[in-house]
Amino acid sequence: MTPDAHSHKKRIFIVDDHPLVRDWLTSLINQQSDIIVCGEAGSASEALRLIPAVAPHVVMVEISVEADSGIELIKNIKAACPPVPGVAVIVLSEQDDVTHLQSALHAGARGYVTKREATVNVLEAIRCVLQGRLYLSNKWAAMEHDEFAGKIPPGMKSQVATLSQRELEVFQLLGRCSGTKQIARELQISYKTVQTFCARIKTKLKLANFTELHREAVRWHDSRQEPIMRLVAVGFNRTQN
Repeated sequence: MTPDAHSHKKRIFIVDDHPLVRDWLTSLINQQSDIIVCGEAGSASEALRLIPAVAPHVVMVEISVEADSGIELIKNIKAACPPVPGVAVIVLSEQDDVTHLQSALHAGARGYVTKREATVNVLEAIRCVLQGRLYLSNKWAAMEHDEFAGKIPPGMKSQVATLSQRELEVFQLLGRCSGTKQIARELQISYKTVQTFCARIKTKLKLANFTELHREAVRWHDSRQEPIMRLVAVGFNRTQN
């Protein structure tokens, strides 16, 4: 087998202080045709040391690793690992309560899966965040669908669906009010390349100028974030009643 035999696969890094869990995840992931485990760590400090060298696309983090330092790890991955600016974090946890979900989302996680769920959910979560989408455990995803469906205008949703993965990344960063130079730094591409992507997005979304592009990006970003934040707030209030 040649050294680049797995070069087409997306790289997954596992952080969990239980060796058996790491072994189970490694076995599960390495059986897939599109993803592969590129490394693992039993602590947050070890993860931050190893992740830059392997540049994973996804990091799976046990939220309770090392007495709750998993939350800090989520916050630190991008800041401490510039080689992997687009890495997505999935929380894999024993905890199934809104407080942990809230902490994970606020820290920057893009997925939340409980260890009680089926193995297929783990694979679904990985593929979901690789597509730039948010993945929530079944309990929370059901609540989001029932209470917050329809927040994104259908027309805009279908238009945005025509964007390539990189165009979508640029569009999402614009929606977070990132400037084009900041986007270039975060995605590690040139400023001119960002401008090219912006021009393509304007064409696909039928927007007249950069001002309209920025406005629609912010609207799109807010339409995606508001339901999740309200979801967390509703869940938190329910735990208090």
